[in-house]
Amino acid sequence: MIMKNLSLLLLLFSAPLSAQQVPDTNWRFDIQRPAFHSEMNIHIDEGHNNFHTKDGGFTGFSRLLEQDGAKVHSLSRHFADTTLPSTSDLLVISNALNQLNVQNWQLPTPSAFTQQEINAIKQWVRKGGSLLLIADHMPFAGAAHDLAEAFGFQFQNGFARIGPNMFPSPPFTVLHQDLHPDLLKQDCYPFYEVDSVVSFTGSAFEKPRNAQSILNFHESDTTFQTEVAWRFTDATAIGLYNFHQGAILEYGQGKIAVFGEAAMFTTQLANGKLKVGMNSPQAKYNAPFVLNLIHWLACKEEKSPQSKD
Repeated sequence: MIMKNLSLLLLLFSAPLSAQQVPDTNWRFDIQRPAFHSEMNIHIDEGHNNFHTKDGGFTGFSRLLEQDGAKVHSLSRHFADTTLPSTSDLLVISNALNQLNVQNWQLPTPSAFTQQEINAIKQWVRKGGSLLLIADHMPFAGAAHDLAEAFGFQFQNGFARIGPNMFPSPPFTVLHQDLHPDLLKQDCYPFYEVDSVVSFTGSAFEKPRNAQSILNFHESDTTFQTEVAWRFTDATAIGLYNFHQGAILEYGQGKIAVFGEAAMFTTQLANGKLKVGMNSPQAKYNAPFVLNLIHWLACKEEKSPQSKD
C-alpha cells in the first residue's frame, strides 16, 4: 500500500461517495470589521461542470465572503469578452471539468475550457480582472492545465502528499517556511495574522519565475500520478521539490492566484461527522487566510507604467 490511512481517504473523498460530502452550514467565522461595503462583486463559475458551486460545496466560502461585505454571484455561462464580469470584480473558478470526466475520473482529462475561453480570460486579467483559479487532485488539475498554462503555471495531474501520509496532511506553516502569508499584505483592506494553513490532499504545480509562492512543497513531498482517480496500485511517484500548492501573480493590470487544493476553502462534513476545510479544528487559520487572499485579489493598487506580465 502506497500510503497510510488509504482506506479512510477513499471512504471520505472518492468520487462515488462525493454525495457524502455536504456543506457544514452551522460554521461561522467572526468578522469584527467587514472589508467591503457592497462594492465588491465576486463571481463563482458554475458553467464548466464545477464540483464546487456557490450554494453547494462552496457554501461556506460564499457565506464567509458575504460576511466580509462582498456580493457573491453564480456565473453559469461560457466565458467570452462579452460574458466575463467587470474587471473591477473578482472571478473564482474551482474544480472545473470537461464533460468527458464528469462521471469518469480517469485519463484522458481534456481541458474544461475552450481556447477561445482561455484567450478571453487571459485578456480580462491583463486588463485588470482578478482571478482565483483552484484545481484539486486528478482529474481537476488536468482539466485546468491549459488555462493555468496560459499564465505560466504547470499543473501535475495527480494526488499531492505532504510528508509520509496523504490524509491527514500536516499543515503548511510559517515556522517550516512553506507558508508565506505576508506576501498577501496590501494597503486596501484588513490583514489577518496567519501562522498555519491546512490543505486536504490536492495537486501540485510549477509556477512562472515572476509568481510568488504562498504554499510550497518540500523535497520529501510527492505527487502520485494515476490513470484512474484514487487507484494508487500502479501510481508513479514524483518528487515535489520546487513545486507549489498556492501562488500569486500580478499579470498586466490584473492579478491571478492559483491553488492546487479546494477543500481548504470549504466547510464540509464528510460522512456526516468529519469536518474538512475551514471548519476543521486543525484549520483555525484557514478562514483568515482565505480573507487575506481575497483582499489581495480585490485590492486595485495603482501600478507603475513599467509593470509587465
